[in-house]
Amino acid sequence: TCLLLLSITLLLESKSSTEKEFVIEGFEKVERKMAIGVVMLIVYVLIILANTLNIVFVILDKKLHKPMYLLICNLAVVDMLYSTSSCPTMIGVLLAGANTISYAACFIQMFIFQVAETMELFALAVMAFDRLIAISFPLRYRSILTNVHTIAITYFLWVAACAFVTLMPVLLIPMPHCSNRLTYAFCDFPAVVRTSCLNPSYYFNLATIVLFFLLFFTSGFICLSYAWIISVVLKSSKNETRKLLSTCFSHLIVVVCYYVPLFVRVVFTRIGLVLTLEERQGLMIGAILGPSLVNPFVYCLRTKEIKNKLFVFGRKINVLITKWYYSNSNIINTI
Repeated sequence: TCLLLLSITLLLESKSSTEKEFVIEGFEKVERKMAIGVVMLIVYVLIILANTLNIVFVILDKKLHKPMYLLICNLAVVDMLYSTSSCPTMIGVLLAGANTISYAACFIQMFIFQVAETMELFALAVMAFDRLIAISFPLRYRSILTNVHTIAITYFLWVAACAFVTLMPVLLIPMPHCSNRLTYAFCDFPAVVRTSCLNPSYYFNLATIVLFFLLFFTSGFICLSYAWIISVVLKSSKNETRKLLSTCFSHLIVVVCYYVPLFVRVVFTRIGLVLTLEERQGLMIGAILGPSLVNPFVYCLRTKEIKNKLFVFGRKINVLITKWYYSNSNIINTI
């Protein structure tokens, strides 16, 4: 509903706008565009396939219909939305030279990207909450965090993400544009602001306040959750400690992969770190593709149930290929 209302508003606003489309110039200085585009395309396809397999495994196996796996599915959806909101545009620019995007489509892309970025923060925070309840209150885990409660929390977080992000495009829609040239690789908030005739400082400061709040609120919640978990682990025996740490290891890998580039791009640049436009864009693209690709493989390899399902699926595929080969061996030999 939020996206539909925004889309209608953008279409109405775009009719009266003097700018009909933006030109993406973020890759103008990049060499070997074709090679980078092919690599990005391969990574994007792997992201979609890996996350889709994670979701399919959880949906088809009733034994996996548990809060933790519902949260893994939610993270997979967020990762696909996060990469899809930007990668097709960048791949189109690099491989096909399609470097123009309409005014309405640009704002819709920006909105979806910002929602996915915000939901990535929320998804990792609620997964830390899941581990906190599972380790601190193991006997009450099933009563505290049921499937219904998990779905309700996830739904609330999606609504909250839309509410936080809607402010940005609403501020930018009536903004007059002195240029239609986007110096970034896709329609991100800073890219659109820099095309305005107005002083961008106010908009950058406002966006920084919102992002700082979300970043430090979620990272602070995750740190406090793990501080509590560590206090519980220290009171446990060695065998229990290994088991407890093993259940958190996958989540910690995912948190590090996402938060480290984000802190460098958002926080460190505000306290003195100077990055060129190319370095900032490279960090942004890495922050989009890296975690979205790592997350499904981490949970496939570290989560026993999903790993077992993957092995069973692989065996079935191998059996089907073997049967097909032997059934068609005479035709193959004749050829």
